[in-house]
Amino acid sequence: MSNTSKQQSAAVAKSPLVAAASEYGIAKVNKPAKQSFILAVFAGVFIAIAFIFYISVTTGSTMGWGMTRLVGGLAFSMGLMLVIAAGAELFTSTVLTTVGWAHNKITVAQQLQCWTRVYFGNMLGAFVMVCMIFAGGLFALNDGQWGLTALKIAQHKLHHTWGQAFVLGIMCNMLVCLAVWMTFATKDLFTKCFIVMLPVAMFVCAGFEHCIANMFMIPMGIVIAEFAPESFWLAANVEPAQFSDLTLVNYIGANLIPVTLGNIVGGAVIVGLGYWLADNTELLGAKAQQTKQQSGTAAKAND
Repeated sequence: MSNTSKQQSAAVAKSPLVAAASEYGIAKVNKPAKQSFILAVFAGVFIAIAFIFYISVTTGSTMGWGMTRLVGGLAFSMGLMLVIAAGAELFTSTVLTTVGWAHNKITVAQQLQCWTRVYFGNMLGAFVMVCMIFAGGLFALNDGQWGLTALKIAQHKLHHTWGQAFVLGIMCNMLVCLAVWMTFATKDLFTKCFIVMLPVAMFVCAGFEHCIANMFMIPMGIVIAEFAPESFWLAANVEPAQFSDLTLVNYIGANLIPVTLGNIVGGAVIVGLGYWLADNTELLGAKAQQTKQQSGTAAKAND
């Protein structure tokens, strides 16, 4: 075995969390495609349920801006708890497969296939919940205030600049992936669920952007704006024209694309590859030294 290979093996074994993250990604990539897609649908449903919980506990709140968002954020953390405890495939944590890729155990093609099926599975699950919530008439709760809250949240998400949405996506998935990363330190399910609460609550409180949550929230606002009956608008005492900017085109261009890219950078690059880099500094140093020696040898040969 070469010195570089020995150093790589030592680096992989050095951090149990990095090793666990690598195996976590490998397991996701190797999961049968149909199973992975179905579990991704469940994850989309779970995150949508969490946003429903958020809207329900924050609508009409008189606790003040900060406390209302804290309570809502803690309620929203139920989504990641369900993903972890019930077992589901969530795109924003699936991007941690980059750790397995960095260890040369996953190919780029395998990653992209996994990310694609999980992403669209999440989207389908979220849209199923949009249809169910609208059909169930939840938007009319509290004299239409539930639906009005949903509309305002969805509209706010479309008013970031592209750069803002991208950065908010980065910060969001840093917290989501750090929450998941911490669960690698324990096998106790209750501890795992408790660990994820504050990171998730924090990103919700701060207004960071999560592409899968937005797959429910913004389409929910679009559906209410387009199809809610007149009785809803009268009860909520607002005009439909106030939410004319809630369109599919605006959603995709102003939110879905930049937030998804930001989530990938925050989770796959900063957290996943960042921790891999911290765990493999000796290997990188050896590679740099090897490259330097090779360059020196080539220069002498030319002389």
